[in-house]
Amino acid sequence: MRIFLTGATGFIGSHTLRCLTASSDHEVAILVRPDSDVSRIRDLLSQVRVVTSDLDRPSNLGPKLERFRPDAVVHLAWDGVLNSARNQAEQQTNISRALDLVRLTHGAGAKHWIGLGSQAEYGPCADRIDETTPTHPTTLYGAAKLTTCRQTQALCATLGMRYAWLRLFSAYGPHDDPSWLIPYIALKLLRGERPTTTAGEQRWDYVYVEDVAAAIVAILAAPAAQGIFNVGSGTTATIREIIEQVRDAIDPNAEIGFGEVPYRPDQVMRLEANITRLRAATGWQPRVSLVEGLSRTVAWCRSLQNRSMTDPSLHRAARAA
Repeated sequence: MRIFLTGATGFIGSHTLRCLTASSDHEVAILVRPDSDVSRIRDLLSQVRVVTSDLDRPSNLGPKLERFRPDAVVHLAWDGVLNSARNQAEQQTNISRALDLVRLTHGAGAKHWIGLGSQAEYGPCADRIDETTPTHPTTLYGAAKLTTCRQTQALCATLGMRYAWLRLFSAYGPHDDPSWLIPYIALKLLRGERPTTTAGEQRWDYVYVEDVAAAIVAILAAPAAQGIFNVGSGTTATIREIIEQVRDAIDPNAEIGFGEVPYRPDQVMRLEANITRLRAATGWQPRVSLVEGLSRTVAWCRSLQNRSMTDPSLHRAARAA
């Protein structure tokens, strides 16, 4: 299958690209902006076709897509995924970019369109979340993801393209942004500092990033899989339990400032994905336990911290936590 992948330089995208290139069944082209940081995928660039362009220049991107002639599109690119950007007006630009991409790839011959959504589309929920749960996003990020889901789904239906939308719960693992919770805690502890957090009573569903990549590839390989699918581990742990596991892997005697950060007014206290639909459609299931995933993530953070001692750019990344 000829696959066009956006967002390949990001956290989820880099692991997805690694998963796709591990198979000889696929020919992969990736969208890379001229100013993109390709450090996560530098070792894979020789195995893929690099399309240098961006989603804001459809007149430039279109002819390049027509030359590649993709069978399928995996759209993971999104501007504004960090917490600091969740309510910025720029979230809206992601909607028109996705719609343009549907039109361009359809014109280039693509028959399958897979996009990445978010649990943020649901908003706060007291119960386990399945794909029929009503959506009440509380951030512009969640609202923009939900609008993108609905509008691209309608457009794909009009154009006769297979459509799948994966609502991702909390992903974690190596090469994550250092500002997210797990690398933040790990890097602080590795520097001998005292991290501060909320009381950590939230119960969240964390899924290891390689399992996320495997879910995306499983959807690609299942032509009958259409519609919306949750991607999570299907289980929860409290934030406090997760932080304590990270601490124990580094220094069981280290002090954590639990409760020193107040909960947000819209704090989500429970996030648990029902992944029955995805399992039934593809046979996919999470392979990496939370214990194993956290161990791998701490090992990566330790490597990042050690390398940051000699590389100024990595030092800035590690300190960003």
